[in-house]
Amino acid sequence: MARVGIIGLGLVGSALAQRLVNAGFEVCGFDIDPAKTAALAATGGSPLASSSSVARQCERLILSLPTSEIATQVLEEIVRELAGKLVLDTTTGQPEMMARFGAWLGDHSAEYVDATIAGSSAQVARGEVVVMLGGSPEAAARCEDLLRAFAARWFHLGPVGSGARMKLVVNLVLGLNRAVLAEGLAFANACGIDPAKALEVLQAGPAFSRVMETKGQKMLSGDFTPEARLAQHHKDVRLILAAAQKATAKAPLSQVHELLLSALVAAGCGELDNSAIVRVFAPGGLGSSQGGA
Repeated sequence: MARVGIIGLGLVGSALAQRLVNAGFEVCGFDIDPAKTAALAATGGSPLASSSSVARQCERLILSLPTSEIATQVLEEIVRELAGKLVLDTTTGQPEMMARFGAWLGDHSAEYVDATIAGSSAQVARGEVVVMLGGSPEAAARCEDLLRAFAARWFHLGPVGSGARMKLVVNLVLGLNRAVLAEGLAFANACGIDPAKALEVLQAGPAFSRVMETKGQKMLSGDFTPEARLAQHHKDVRLILAAAQKATAKAPLSQVHELLLSALVAAGCGELDNSAIVRVFAPGGLGSSQGGA
């Protein structure tokens, strides 16, 4: 079996590990949370004691980390182990930092690909995600067997950093889709229309978006068990605004979105699923106003 290492076993990392194990890979992994590392064994993977141990034992590594700053810390810890190896970084991070990672690891005879994921951990688990790659064509090709294990489609977009830039574009549209759906369902409720019936109509008509399938029922029920955390998307929106400012691109809708997300994080909702954006419009979620969870 081909061996692959995963550093970061949160919602996405653990789903990646399961998909790779199911596809026949030998998966080694580490997380700073010992419980998450230990849980890897239940999926058929091999828990290791440190990031360095993963880097030593695997020729290809996947990073699944919250921020580029954390990715920097991990890469600094393992860089001596990476000569001749490939790092596939799924972190939604800063494109400029990822470009620097690529150049820096190249100086240490390692290959680096930013491989940002469009989709939640639940969609990773089902193999439904789209992956956006930045790196050399040769390095991207070296990842294809891994990508087949968990992605429905993938796109090579250019040099290192290109995948991260496209992920910000995807997250801008996706996040605003969630916010619009939340506002629409709350608006229907306020107008005396059953939000569940409103969702059914929206899914049948020209306003349809895939967000309605993935997040609509969570908004209705008030079940915000996280598949992708609201605080993580808040971080992504701040990255979008920073990139827009640098590129002198207008992003007025994202500016409003950031204010809504900031209010929810301040109210203690950051660890909830990102469908909890509905709480801005219907406190507690639409489900709570109808006796739901």
